[in-house]
Amino acid sequence: MKNRVKIAAVIPAAGVGSRMQLNFPKQYLVIQDQTILEHTTNKLLALPCISTVLIAISHEDEYFSDISFSDTRVSACLGGASRAESVFNALQHLRDDNPDWVLVHDAARPLVQPADISTLITQCLENDEGGILASRVKDTIKQGDTNIEKTVPRERLWSALTPQMFKFGELLAAIEQGLKEAPNTITDEASAMERLCLPVQLVSGRSDNIKITSPEDYELACYLLDKQKENAQ
Repeated sequence: MKNRVKIAAVIPAAGVGSRMQLNFPKQYLVIQDQTILEHTTNKLLALPCISTVLIAISHEDEYFSDISFSDTRVSACLGGASRAESVFNALQHLRDDNPDWVLVHDAARPLVQPADISTLITQCLENDEGGILASRVKDTIKQGDTNIEKTVPRERLWSALTPQMFKFGELLAAIEQGLKEAPNTITDEASAMERLCLPVQLVSGRSDNIKITSPEDYELACYLLDKQKENAQ
């Protein structure tokens, strides 16, 4: 890995996760005596090359202050009404720190493997262009509403995962422009870069890097984190 490259990480965590049917944000659900947010943050902290982990939280968040991160690289800022706004606020907050690159990772993806993050970082630095972790689509994909209209060829289809890594200045500019011109199209960082026709690498990652959005996802994540813990012992 190139020397003297400053890499920051952003975790947008201002959402409420309504599909989980909870009366508190889903990132504060507990697995193995830690919140999902702690598991996620610790996966990023496992990489010494990451200089800062900035968590964007809601101004109504009553739970973050109950977490004590021992690693001084962790800090928080206020997020926004959408994921893109939260990331943009975090990037603005990082301006004084002036990182070369930034990783953005979903708060509700605690299963990401540090080895996959390391691979993403290495490929982005070696090719000098941004990229995202992604997994090839395995299922047969159907298009339609109540009835099938057609089967979509899956050979060139990928599921977008996180982290997503880009040069700091380019991502800041891309999200700022996207929020001004077409905010509904900025569903992730890659989509903001795509609008400006900037290259985005697809870096193959583990498909069990799931995002917890439903009660079934939570149950699966509990099982998979148990397996990760067993394998690490």
